[in-house]
Amino acid sequence: MKSFLFSWAGTVFLALLWLTSPSFAADKPAKPVKHKGKDEVVTITTAQGVIRLVLFDDTPLHKANFLKKAQSGFYNGTSFHRIIDGFMIQGGDANSKDADPGNDGLGQPNEGTIPAELAPGHKHNYGAVAAARMGGPAGTPSSITQFYLVENHDGAHFLDGQYTVFGQVIQGLDVIDKIAKLPKDGRDHPLGDAKMTMKVEKLKRKKITKEYGYTYP
Repeated sequence: MKSFLFSWAGTVFLALLWLTSPSFAADKPAKPVKHKGKDEVVTITTAQGVIRLVLFDDTPLHKANFLKKAQSGFYNGTSFHRIIDGFMIQGGDANSKDADPGNDGLGQPNEGTIPAELAPGHKHNYGAVAAARMGGPAGTPSSITQFYLVENHDGAHFLDGQYTVFGQVIQGLDVIDKIAKLPKDGRDHPLGDAKMTMKVEKLKRKKITKEYGYTYP
């Protein structure tokens, strides 16, 4: 089984794995876009608190896959198995459900991948939700299970255009910080409880904007 590697600033991190407009007369200003319909809000519950996120419509493969797994209970009992304060927290590997931390991040045999969706405009901002993948050039397929949340308050923009960003945290940024600061071993594996459960709730987009302050593009 291959291990999944990502190199940053000369340091190798194990398992950061695993894209017609109406025209308006000059004297008529464009009307603001009204976001109708509903969207899914994913709630991640941890010992450190609750994180809520939304997923982007223009990364449809990643959105559908993540929602399917979250709704099925796949992520329940998995852990944020890789934490790097000042960078990101990574989770989603089924191996993190067992008692052996040594296999966390390696993934399951033949679990598949998702084609990269490097949608323009999606940056590694604070709280970005992105797909982990094996090392390689931009366009390398994403892990079908593992994801990471950007914890650096200034973002992790050296990754822009390299890894698929497919969502954004809309509540609980402070919880990401708390998880990133847990004591850890030499493999960046947390020594404390970093397990999660997930649920998905469908809400009106205008309610999401009102309750969480998220503005749809």
